[in-house]
Amino acid sequence: MKTYSLKASEIKREWHVVNAADQVLGRLATRIARLLMGKHKPIFSPNSDVGDYVVVINADKVRVTGGKAKQKVYYRHSGYPGGLKAITYDKLMQTNPTRAIEHAVKGMLPHTRLGARMIKKLRVYVGDTYPHLSQAKK
Repeated sequence: MKTYSLKASEIKREWHVVNAADQVLGRLATRIARLLMGKHKPIFSPNSDVGDYVVVINADKVRVTGGKAKQKVYYRHSGYPGGLKAITYDKLMQTNPTRAIEHAVKGMLPHTRLGARMIKKLRVYVGDTYPHLSQAKK
């Protein structure tokens, strides 16, 4: 018996709309990562991108538990000496609330070229409205 290999033309991608209002950040990110990878499909294969598109709305209303709002710190580096920047979760949610969800989901995807392709299928918006109304049916 031969192993079945999936062709790119056989992949059927769907659009999912996820409402992030009053949901915990980590649990929401795992649901989104599963949809992006395609683990909910019977044709899932870890070496191919069979996942769906995900639209996240109300990104500014996502919450964290415990004292993470004040203690959680996001780091980035400019590449220059002394270029380490740090920002807390509270301040990040005030300046760019979509980045918290994107950062959490990106950490749960493969850290390869395949993961880079998967993260491009994620769209995060602050309010209720989004420009993908014609594609998103779920």
